[in-house]
Amino acid sequence: MRVLVCVKRVPAPGAKINITADGQAVDTAYLAFTTSPHEECAVEEAVRLIEAHGGESTALTLGPGDAEEQLRYAASIGVDKCVLLPIDSDGSTGGDWDPQRTSDAITTAIQGIEAADGAFDLILFGNESADSGNFQVGIRVAHGLSRPMVNGIKGIELGNGGVRARRESETGVEVYVLPLPAVLGVKEGINLPRYPTLKGRLASKKVALHVVCPSGVVGGQQMITLVQTAEKASTTVVLGHGPDAAPAVVDLLEELGLLK
Repeated sequence: MRVLVCVKRVPAPGAKINITADGQAVDTAYLAFTTSPHEECAVEEAVRLIEAHGGESTALTLGPGDAEEQLRYAASIGVDKCVLLPIDSDGSTGGDWDPQRTSDAITTAIQGIEAADGAFDLILFGNESADSGNFQVGIRVAHGLSRPMVNGIKGIELGNGGVRARRESETGVEVYVLPLPAVLGVKEGINLPRYPTLKGRLASKKVALHVVCPSGVVGGQQMITLVQTAEKASTTVVLGHGPDAAPAVVDLLEELGLLK
């Protein structure tokens, strides 16, 4: 079995995001980066599938050269191969890397890999990236490859030449049965990602990094400027201590309309 998992380098969750003076980029001077959380679960799921069914797993990312760090992380927990589609963060590659262009580049790269090494049975994406959260890239890649795709997946079972994918909904659980090859968007919570061991980290340094020049057609979207929302300040009011606070609590509940 062959599984491909696509990941993205994003600012660490909870980090304060600052915008450059020209409003064209995120100021990365003091930012830490990590793998997008949904995609951490996708990497873990890819490794588990290969452990259970045998075969080979590959991690792929489109991003700056520093994104090698995220690929090495994937290798440290058991991914067999790493592919980097390098782009320059300074914009010298030309044009914005919007979802349309990104998905086109990833689709082209996958087609090239499959032409050389055979088709991937399953391609995993994160449900959406933690930074832009646009939900588009995985769906666009699946469309470009003419393969069935379901997003929001929190359960994967392989068997009988297909895959059963489980997705939670407001009314219960939806189950999709897809023929292979297929594409799935994995949601955080499908598993608990393992921590890389020291042995895994050392082994990841020996995994060959395959660099493929991205060739995505410039999309129709154009970034004008990044706008940082104003921070909201919050205050805490202590209503009282012990029994003396009871009247203030009652007054507050009446004000909120919770008492009649």
